[in-house]
Amino acid sequence: MVQTLVTGGTGFIGSSIVRQLIKNRETVHVLTRNPFYVPRSRRIPGAVYIQGDVFDASSLRRAMKGCDAVINAVQFENAPFENPKKGLTYERVDGEGTVNQVDAAKESSVKRFIYISGAGVREGRQEPWFKAKLKAEKAVQESGLQWSIFRPSWIYGPEDQSLNKFSLFARISPVVPIIGSGKEKIQPVYVEDVASIISLALNAEKSFNQIFEIGGPEILTMREIVKTLLRVQGKKRLILPHPKPLMKLIASILQYFPGRPLTPGAIDFVTMEEYVDTAPLLKVFPMSLTSLQKGLTQYMGSASDLNESGRQAA
Repeated sequence: MVQTLVTGGTGFIGSSIVRQLIKNRETVHVLTRNPFYVPRSRRIPGAVYIQGDVFDASSLRRAMKGCDAVINAVQFENAPFENPKKGLTYERVDGEGTVNQVDAAKESSVKRFIYISGAGVREGRQEPWFKAKLKAEKAVQESGLQWSIFRPSWIYGPEDQSLNKFSLFARISPVVPIIGSGKEKIQPVYVEDVASIISLALNAEKSFNQIFEIGGPEILTMREIVKTLLRVQGKKRLILPHPKPLMKLIASILQYFPGRPLTPGAIDFVTMEEYVDTAPLLKVFPMSLTSLQKGLTQYMGSASDLNESGRQAA
């Protein structure tokens, strides 16, 4: 049985991975800055929560002691907004944080290292999120460990902070706003599919020293994604696109306001097209990926379920 440390294991993606590993009867340790304040929905029975920080080398080594594998599921929690004064930058979280973990893994005799990167990472990209993840990927590839890198597209699920915002708008407003033309192509992937793939990769030798892209079974426009969500909720709403040039102009002013409510970089981030080639992934991990409608229905319920629960509440 493999003993695995999951960093970022109390986050949206990481907690789903931990849950799947426990389901597979793996021994799982989770690194967290404060083991006593893990949200109930993300505290997985059977996992061991260990205090530590990816910027504290000694705590990383303690957490990795006796571990065979490390899964780096740390995500930039403030995305897409950076805050250099608080150390919340892509370079620090994605870049330096991963380098620190790789160094600690080598010092701790860890054999296996899995890194969850992001779709679109490649040489030549100038956006800070891509540059930081590329630095992280290079550190993993040059580590000498048995590594795997996964580049998921837009991950959605019960606790994501992106797609579920549209659900909130649909509940409280007759209009659902979207930034961009609504024609941007995206390949949303259900978080449970990502967790299943990562858990399978732990012991899959065919995945060693390979980079895989992860995406759902459909490439959809942003408008189609919102329409699917509305269909699942049984709601009819006006979808109102906000042109990207206009939003970047507004953001160029708002970025100087206290708290930086919006920045031009954030507009670029949320309007990125994200679609991938899943053929190499499915050769190693043959599985049926979850459609957007099925995934949303699994955690939101169907329109008939929602209507029935509403009648019962009344």
